Amino acid sequence: MAHSKNKQKNRLHQFWRRLGPGLITGASDDDPSGIATYSQAGARFGLTTLWVAVVSYPLMYVIQEMCARIGIVSNRGLAGVVKDHYPRWVLYVLIAFSCPAIVLNIAADIAGMGAVANLIFPAVPPPVFSIVFTASLLFFTVKLSYRKLASIMKFLCLVLLVYLAVPFFTRPDLGQIITNTFIPRTSLDKDYMMVLVGVLGTTISPYLFFWQTSMEVEMFPEKKNHIVLDKYILPVMKSDIRYGMFFSVLVMYFITLTAGTVLHENGVLQINTVEDAAKALRPLAGEMAYVLFAVGVIGISFLAIPVLAGSVSYIIAETMGWKEGLNKKFHEARGFYIVMIVSTLVGLVIQLAGVDPVKALLFTAVLYGITAPVLIGILLHICNSRKIMEEYTNKPLVNILGFVALLLMGLSAGLLIWFLVR
Repeated sequence: MAHSKNKQKNRLHQFWRRLGPGLITGASDDDPSGIATYSQAGARFGLTTLWVAVVSYPLMYVIQEMCARIGIVSNRGLAGVVKDHYPRWVLYVLIAFSCPAIVLNIAADIAGMGAVANLIFPAVPPPVFSIVFTASLLFFTVKLSYRKLASIMKFLCLVLLVYLAVPFFTRPDLGQIITNTFIPRTSLDKDYMMVLVGVLGTTISPYLFFWQTSMEVEMFPEKKNHIVLDKYILPVMKSDIRYGMFFSVLVMYFITLTAGTVLHENGVLQINTVEDAAKALRPLAGEMAYVLFAVGVIGISFLAIPVLAGSVSYIIAETMGWKEGLNKKFHEARGFYIVMIVSTLVGLVIQLAGVDPVKALLFTAVLYGITAPVLIGILLHICNSRKIMEEYTNKPLVNILGFVALLLMGLSAGLLIWFLVR
C-alpha cells in the first residue's frame, strides 16, 4: 500500500515537473482583463457563450505549440526570428501595435488588482494597493533567478482553481450547461458579436506568442541535436502546452459559467470590470464566493503582469540585439530589465492618471485584433519554412487548424473595427 502511494506521489511529482512555460502561458491568459471579458459574456448572454471554450482549445494549442516549436528549433525568440528572416518594417509594425497594447493591458490589470483588493480591505485606497503590488512585482521579477521565478509562477497558476468552485455556491442547471457547452448558439446581434470578438481576442492574445517562444529558449538554451529534440524536448513541450491550454480554457469556462448562472440568472446583465463582477457576486452567491473570486484576481495578477512586461522586454531586446532573459541577472541584461521596469511603471502611471480601464481594454482589443491575424500568418509562414524549421515544419492538421485560427481572428478583427466605426 505504501509502495503504491509513493509511486502515485512520484508520478504526480514528475507530471508537475514537466509543466512549465505552457502552464504559465495558459494561466496568464486568464488575467484580470480576461476575467472581466469572460464575466461580461456570462452576465450579458448567460450560458450561450460556453461553447467558445471548447472551440478555443484546439486553436490555442496549435498557435502556442507553433510558437514553442519555433523557440526550441531556432533557439531564438519570435521577434528575433522575424528580425532575421523578414523585412525590418514588418518587425517595426508589429512593435508599433503590440507594445502599446501590452502596456495598456498592464494598466488595466494593475487597476483591476488594486480595485479588487480594495473590496476586501476598504480602508486602503485602490491606488495604494496598485503601487505596493507593482513595487513588489518588480522587486521579485528582477531579484529572483528564472528557476525560482518560474517555480513561483507555476504555483500562482493554482490560484485560478478557485474559479472551479464558485459556480457550485448556487445550484446550476446541468442540462442547460451541457447543451450550451457542446451546441453552439450564435446571433448576429451587435452586442453578442462584440462579446464573442472580445472573448476570442482575449483568449488568443499576441503577447502570449512572444512570451511562449522566448520561454522555450530560456528553458532549453543549449543547441539541441535531433535525437534529444525528438525523444525528449518536443514531447515534453507538447504535453506542457496541451495541459496549459486546457487549464486556461477550463478557467475561462468556469468564469463564464459563474457569471451565467449567478449574475445573468439574477438580472445582472452589465459587467464592465472585475470589481463589478466581484461586487455583483457578493449578495447573490455569498461571502465565500465573493472572496474566492477576488483572491483569484489578485493572485493571477502577480503572474500575468510579469508575463505582459516580460513580453515587451523580449520584443525590444531581440529587436535591439541586447542580452536578454530572466535567467540573467540585472547587470547581465540591463536593457532587458529596464524595459520590463519601464513598461510596468508606465502601466501604473496610466492607472494612477485615472484612465478608464474599460476604454483601455477597448483600445487593447483593437490593437490585439489588428496584430493577431498578422502574427498568426507569420507563425504559419515560419513553421512551413524548412530554412528556419528544418525537418520540424507543420503537419497538415496543424496547418488546417492554424488557418482556421487565422480566418477566425481576421474575421473578429474586421467585425470589431466595423462595429466601432459604425
